[in-house]
Amino acid sequence: MKKCLIVDDSAVIRKIIRQNLESHGFVCREAENGQIAVDACKEDMPEVVFLDWNMPVMTGIEFLRALRALPKGDTPIVLFCTTESTMSFITEALAAGANDFIMKPFDAEILLTKLEQNNLIPYGDVHA
Repeated sequence: MKKCLIVDDSAVIRKIIRQNLESHGFVCREAENGQIAVDACKEDMPEVVFLDWNMPVMTGIEFLRALRALPKGDTPIVLFCTTESTMSFITEALAAGANDFIMKPFDAEILLTKLEQNNLIPYGDVHA
């Protein structure tokens, strides 16, 4: 089973992502801000991280930089899941080590398509 960390200050967003991922065999952990997420990664490095940009305590971009500096922190696939859609945010995130973006609001099909595109679930599982 693949391990996922969902980092978002919205409990609703975390629940939506978690339900979709668990139905595809992922084991999910949640963090409501970047600092909690860093601590979680130090305990057990996930294979994929869904990451919000705007959070209290530590923002998504601050978390991403801290993650990539950790031992084995270069291994998780990081998918920013955010309302930030300007090119400057996307460029900054990619430069910091993000793998992909999902724009809020999103639905299950978008979420699962991004998992397919990043080789986290087999092609064809979106409509399974």
